[in-house]
Amino acid sequence: MESSMLFNSLEFVLFLPIAFCLYWLSTDKIRWIVLLVIDWYFYLSLCPKFFPLLLFITFISWIFAIMMDRQKTSSKNKSLYLICSILICFSFLFFFKYFNFASEIASGIAGAVGLNLHPKTLAIAQPAGISFYTFMTVSYLVDVYKGKIKAESNFAKLSLYVSFFPQIIAGPIGRAPQLLGQFFEKRDFDAAKAESGLRLIMWGYFKKLIIADSLSAYVDSIYSSVYDYFGMTFIITSLMYTMQIYCDFSGYSDIAIGVARLFNIDLMENFKSPYFSRSIKEFWSRWHISLSTWFRDYVYIPLGGSRHGELKKNRNILLTMLASGLWHGANWTFIVWGGLHGIYQVIEGLFWTRSGEKKDRQTGVASNVIHWALTFILVDIAWIFFRADNFSDAFYVVSHLHSGVILHFAAAWTRMLTDFGITGLDLLKLTAPVILLVIYDFISLKKDISTEFSKVPLLVRWPIYIALTVWVVTTQLNGGTTQSFIYFTF
Repeated sequence: MESSMLFNSLEFVLFLPIAFCLYWLSTDKIRWIVLLVIDWYFYLSLCPKFFPLLLFITFISWIFAIMMDRQKTSSKNKSLYLICSILICFSFLFFFKYFNFASEIASGIAGAVGLNLHPKTLAIAQPAGISFYTFMTVSYLVDVYKGKIKAESNFAKLSLYVSFFPQIIAGPIGRAPQLLGQFFEKRDFDAAKAESGLRLIMWGYFKKLIIADSLSAYVDSIYSSVYDYFGMTFIITSLMYTMQIYCDFSGYSDIAIGVARLFNIDLMENFKSPYFSRSIKEFWSRWHISLSTWFRDYVYIPLGGSRHGELKKNRNILLTMLASGLWHGANWTFIVWGGLHGIYQVIEGLFWTRSGEKKDRQTGVASNVIHWALTFILVDIAWIFFRADNFSDAFYVVSHLHSGVILHFAAAWTRMLTDFGITGLDLLKLTAPVILLVIYDFISLKKDISTEFSKVPLLVRWPIYIALTVWVVTTQLNGGTTQSFIYFTF
């Protein structure tokens, strides 16, 4: 029987302290084995029928990496092993995630040339975390091929890297050179790191349960019947979703990173105040960093990066962003979302430098504000395609964003409140946490708040922890809605 072993489930709340105690009460010699058992139990509780697939993909990565390691650098066999192993890993991802989508495309192409071909679709579930652990194994294989890391000879040890429970479902997407060795180094319990982990976990729950889940109810209600609305309602809905997906996914990442810290393991940072970016390129250096750097290192650079002129550079940007969109889901809306970000970056490259400043122009407050506002608006518009169920809904929302807003702003605002059924108290409950988050992210641009907060006296820190915990718990007990994490489906 499958369990809802997600970070926002009661099962996980009970599981984590038990796992923590088992890990730290074990001896140094077997601690990594205990952690592997914990990882496998976590995945079996969540997705038991696809556990053999996880082991098989790990096995393929393990055996092919060893075979590559035994070859000379220029060996043709080494390249063949890499290609075969990557194809095997991606074949499972394609089957479970993209088979039906590809079948529909093939049927459409056949129809366009006069053939009557009905799409073959399969009622198959998607294995939990397959998009993430596939990317981890592929990066491991490529890194072994390039000599960045030696192949791990112990299957169980490689399994620990692939199946580490905080990150297996929705990242951050770890890299073997940075992560693999941490599991086997002698590491004592670090109280300061554990406290920072708990702090990050609570902040992640705050973003997910207080902000994201509260906004999702309003966003879902509008997108379930978009043709009943227009104008200000769409503007506010798009802003709500912009915050919802950020808080949902960065909240998950915060919890994952925080949980890893409890075991004295460091995962890579996944978000750095992305909505304060002054260019699309900067946005992608701050948003889902583990994925954006993965595509940079294993897609964009192998395609040629920026080494062969502007035309090929722009082609590589577009291909990389289209691939990123497709990674998120088997739907044309995701591909358009990725394509938009690719087009944004190509156009941006014609006018802006790397720092987000216009060429031949000095920066200033006004310039920074304009760059930030334009970037935020472009990102916000792209999110509409990401959230919409289909093209028709997305285009309707985009084309009706301005309806009745400019000439009849007061009436549009009143209608929006009516559409959402929001009272003054509801508005306060929604906006107050968002304002707190915005302030936090703004300060984070120049300071590490976690480090600074650790310097605050203990008698001040813990009441704040308790207050935040009470806020999260009481919100849930008083009818708060609990939703699955958005990126769990990717």
